[in-house]
Amino acid sequence: MQAMAIKLENVGIAVRDIEEAIAFFTDLGLTLLGRDTIRGDWADTAVGLDGNHAKIAVLQTPDGQGQLEFFEYIHPEAIETEPTRPNEIGMHRVAFSVDDIDEALAIAARHGCYPLRGVATYEDVYKLTYLRGPSGILVMFAQALQKD
Repeated sequence: MQAMAIKLENVGIAVRDIEEAIAFFTDLGLTLLGRDTIRGDWADTAVGLDGNHAKIAVLQTPDGQGQLEFFEYIHPEAIETEPTRPNEIGMHRVAFSVDDIDEALAIAARHGCYPLRGVATYEDVYKLTYLRGPSGILVMFAQALQKD
């Protein structure tokens, strides 16, 4: 039996402030592909929410392989939750490979976002860190270390 063709399109994240999320991720180097406001029967059916009405934005990574889609809900009202912790079940984090983790952290700091604890080195292979981005989104940066 031949496997069904499947391709990851994007990761969707509900945010408190779509402009804040766009500013943060475009500053990191993602490109805003488009934005819209969605509503109507099709949106209610697809998402499973009556009266679904949201602002959306799609951003793409510089390599063209990854996309994030942000939603700022107008209706129903967004539900505030505690930010996800690294050991909770469910949607976890967005991870990015970067060529300069210090530069990535400087960009994040301009948006008031700092590592949860610091920058770790994993077996002389990666430097990596988790931080909280806009709306409490967990973001991981990983920089490959060059072998001499």
